[in-house]
Amino acid sequence: MRPHGRTVLSAQSFRAPYHLSKPYWDTATGTLLVQVVNPTAGILSGDQLSSAIRVDAAAALLVTTPSASRVFKMKTGTASCRQAFHVAAGGWLEWMPEPLVPHRGCSYRQTTTVDVATGGELFFADLLMPGRVAHGEAWEWNQLCLVTTVRLDGELILQERFAQTGESLRALASLAQSGLGACFGNAVLITNRPPDDSTWRSALHALQANGLWIGVSALRRGGWSIKWVAANGVQLRQGFRDIRRILAGAFPRLACDPRKL
Repeated sequence: MRPHGRTVLSAQSFRAPYHLSKPYWDTATGTLLVQVVNPTAGILSGDQLSSAIRVDAAAALLVTTPSASRVFKMKTGTASCRQAFHVAAGGWLEWMPEPLVPHRGCSYRQTTTVDVATGGELFFADLLMPGRVAHGEAWEWNQLCLVTTVRLDGELILQERFAQTGESLRALASLAQSGLGACFGNAVLITNRPPDDSTWRSALHALQANGLWIGVSALRRGGWSIKWVAANGVQLRQGFRDIRRILAGAFPRLACDPRKL
């Protein structure tokens, strides 16, 4: 953070296929908005993506992407993505990319590591869509594995491994009455100053209707896990928008306008 109080990109390094757009300063929330762009058609066999983001003390950063990440069919081989996030004490990071869309016959593994220092805060979101439903590709990937590890001051507080088959997700979507085009959202909120969560948890649960289901679980320390199932992509984004709006009452940084939702 500079002496004038604004967050800046103090250091950046990237190479194809990544590109960083020009940052945008959100005055209302005191947050720097950055878009990470992959200008290629999508993720192909053999691709190995790697990224690391570090937020220092007193800085606030929202990182997003302009379009969905499509993982295309692979006759052979796999693709992988490794991403690491570090937040110092007094820092804030929001990670909210567009949805991941795995196409029929793809193999993809994503590994996410989050390290937050005491006094740091983070809102991490991952959105998953079923593929090209109109082409009969819903949940027809070969392999999909999403691994997320979150540590607070070095202590493991969350570890998830999403490696569901298409068949199991279709069953879950049917149970949730969300249909073949069901989409899934996963968010983690880490904070050192948890307020009374009864009001906003009740407001989140009140969103449930017409194929939208939301669940909130407290982590062993430091925050919450939020998951939702939506009937389609439009409802997925609407649910995400409503979640951010409700949480912004307790966590004002989430009122930052991503300039797209």
